[in-house]
Amino acid sequence: MHANLRNMIVAAIMAGASSSAYADVVTDWNVKAGDIVIAAKLPPGMPYRAMAAVQSAVYEAVNAITKRYPSNRVQLDAAPGASIEGAVAAANRMTLARLAPAQQPALDSAFQAALAAIPDGAAKTEGIAVGESAANAVLSMCADDGADTPESYRPYTTAGVYVPTVIPDAAQFPHRKPWLMTRADQFRPGPPPSLDSEIWARDYNEIKSLGAKNSASRTAEQTDIARF
Repeated sequence: MHANLRNMIVAAIMAGASSSAYADVVTDWNVKAGDIVIAAKLPPGMPYRAMAAVQSAVYEAVNAITKRYPSNRVQLDAAPGASIEGAVAAANRMTLARLAPAQQPALDSAFQAALAAIPDGAAKTEGIAVGESAANAVLSMCADDGADTPESYRPYTTAGVYVPTVIPDAAQFPHRKPWLMTRADQFRPGPPPSLDSEIWARDYNEIKSLGAKNSASRTAEQTDIARF
């Protein structure tokens, strides 16, 4: 689960880097952030949210310096020549300190090691500042997104309603405020046909006919496909 999340975020964030050197610091911190989030043992669903917030902050911080892409959500001013390495480190530290506070020692250690490799001066200071600003802006955006809503899932045993065989993780997440969509169900398909509808009866009869053990309407090819 976490490996897939990392791969997705790495691919997305690399687009925000202006050179291979910048991509390296972003992806290096991505690995560190992933390790820290995993070690924090956050509740189901929350690691995805944490990594999304972290990498959004990183993107906004780097983009404020490079100005390579437009930004419609966060408006930041970065001093010319600000350190991208410092910005990435600060964005990670500030965001993770809020979302995975139990991992503060590991986070501080990684942060100090990153800063030690950056020459002291205005570029370093300005980079840290823009990274912290990006983190604060993203954290403000997701502060009231409803991710901390208590889990209230209860299965419904009504005819025609699918009941999962296991309790879903983070069942409250569909009620969260989306980051980019206008609403959570913006692209969700419509509900299945009602049990008293003509289309439901048609589909039921078709399944019953084709699915019968000795079906006269099922072709040999369809039987092979079903067995496969």
